Amino acid sequence: MLEDKALQYMPFVVLMLPLIGFTVLALFGDAIRDEEREAKRTGGSGLLWRLRAEGTQGAMTIACVMALGSFVLSVWSVARLNGMALSDNHGLRFVQPYLGDWIDVAGLNVSISLLLDPLSAVMILVVSGIGSLIHVYSVGYMSHDEERVRYFSYLNLFLFFMLLLVLGGSLPLMFVGWEGVGLCSYLLIGFWFKKQSASDAGLKAFVVNRIGDAGLILGTILAFHVLGSMNFIELRAQAEAAVIEPFGQFGPLTLICLLLFVGACGKSAQIPLHVWLPDAMEGPTPVSALIHAATMVTAGVYLVVRLAHLFVLSETAMAVVALVGTATALMAATVALVQTDIKKVLAYSTVSQLGYMFLACGVGAFGVAIFHLFTHAFFKALLFLGSGSVIHALSGEQDLRQMGGLGQKIPGTFWTFAIGTLAIAGIPPLAGFFSKDAILAGALAAHRPMLFGVGLLTAVLTSFYMARLLFLAFFGKFRGSHEVEHHIHESPASMLVPLLVLALGSAVVGFVPVAHWLGPVLPQTGEHGGHPAWLPYLATLVAVLGIAAAYYVYIMFAGLSERVGAWLRPLQRVLENKWGFDLAFGWLVRRVVLAGSEHTLWRQVDAGLIDGTVNGLGRFVDLWGRATRGLQTGLVRAYALLIFGGAVALLSYLLWLRPA
Repeated sequence: MLEDKALQYMPFVVLMLPLIGFTVLALFGDAIRDEEREAKRTGGSGLLWRLRAEGTQGAMTIACVMALGSFVLSVWSVARLNGMALSDNHGLRFVQPYLGDWIDVAGLNVSISLLLDPLSAVMILVVSGIGSLIHVYSVGYMSHDEERVRYFSYLNLFLFFMLLLVLGGSLPLMFVGWEGVGLCSYLLIGFWFKKQSASDAGLKAFVVNRIGDAGLILGTILAFHVLGSMNFIELRAQAEAAVIEPFGQFGPLTLICLLLFVGACGKSAQIPLHVWLPDAMEGPTPVSALIHAATMVTAGVYLVVRLAHLFVLSETAMAVVALVGTATALMAATVALVQTDIKKVLAYSTVSQLGYMFLACGVGAFGVAIFHLFTHAFFKALLFLGSGSVIHALSGEQDLRQMGGLGQKIPGTFWTFAIGTLAIAGIPPLAGFFSKDAILAGALAAHRPMLFGVGLLTAVLTSFYMARLLFLAFFGKFRGSHEVEHHIHESPASMLVPLLVLALGSAVVGFVPVAHWLGPVLPQTGEHGGHPAWLPYLATLVAVLGIAAAYYVYIMFAGLSERVGAWLRPLQRVLENKWGFDLAFGWLVRRVVLAGSEHTLWRQVDAGLIDGTVNGLGRFVDLWGRATRGLQTGLVRAYALLIFGGAVALLSYLLWLRPA
């Protein structure tokens, strides 16, 4: 471990800044909001009105400054970590700041200690950097919302918990951040809680994630039972001394990994626990970018990569991770083809890209998974914030069928959105080209041709549905109402500047050697050979083919999509129903959870068994009392006779026992 006094304390400062921002806004936010409402009610003007308006502006400034401060200190910490000497013979640089003991009972010791190594360094840069841009963007996007102070307090709290999740030095401490971001996502998705769909979406996300969390808790307990520790550094040492469990063997290490992967599926929206993420679009668009781009949904990928030394010991777990990731990537890409809500397209795109990351993990390319997480953070945040700019320009409209021709009306949004589209499609030299190419190469190097084929097919579908979105929104004629068209306007600078920064990032971050930097942290699987010379050309070709097909269908022959939809109506209906996952979950909740709770748990167990036992015991006591209360007459002669009879019976018994 590296000895650096300043670096020992800096991760705690990175953590505390967003928490301080949340605390200040939580304590004074209501007063600021009430002052502003009073000024509006009384028609305030002049100095008093400016002071009250500056109070709200000051609250947003505090939130942004705390987020930006956390990012600046993260950059300093990572630069300092990278510039120091190696801490061990494995070539690993890390510091483990220690604050004190949290739990120390009967052999269980959990300390409040963080872990800053190349993996967590990449994550805090992504979380704090993208999070800061979303804070700045929100200043313009939420400028007219009366509850914006509460909104910014939630953003700061979310940032704190997400940083705790990636900096936590043990599974229990990481779990605190894990549950914290779950709570904040519930608050942010349901931010407009007076809207029933938003309230339902927040509840759905909260409930579905609890399923995954159960797996994470059980996996953590089993890891401690089997390996004797929950500290990440100690778990790595234990894993290096363990024996690989072959495919089909469900030993303790396999069970640990599968349980932990259940938790990862819940948080990172993998089949079948992906159903919460598209509905999370009900929250404000910056929230969608924050949750779906670089932060909460990538927590599951981070968990698997953080415990990569355990996962590589189980061939079964690795196969499950690869198969679930590949299936999720393909499923979500097909559903995105028929979505008409601009944010729903991006939501299913996120599910698909997360599947790509798990595909990389499953074939042993853990560094490539984080590389794609890194590049995806930029272009997906750009696309979500770009969609927010479109929605802002159209006064809240999200239906792609009511858009069109926006390229000339909001050019700043258009060009940045186009860069994000080309990046996710995998067009060189943009970021997505490098990370997707590396994932496909990893599948080939691991000798998984079927996974490679599905990954290539998913890449074609990705470029097609993203080009479809771009063409429907920004090309052709405007298809909305004249009233909406009359009010179309470009977003303010506070929204455009983050888009420009993210567009620049989407263009250049593919050249950052993230996977190479993570090499010492991750297990050497021996499956990372060089790229085949033909692969970059093939990957580029399929991306271009997807875009060309979308151009042919939606621009050259605009009515062709309706005719194709009519020919393939049964398949389109399946895709519109999202492969039936939502219907299946609805049936499960209604017929199993609710009906089972009513008929089995309530009527049979609660009312029948528990209440029946209690009531039956009461009736028995009542009947026994009725039968025996006649003995209590209150007459001394009766009591004397009873005592005499008892004495005679006892004496007779003793005489009977006496030997002859």
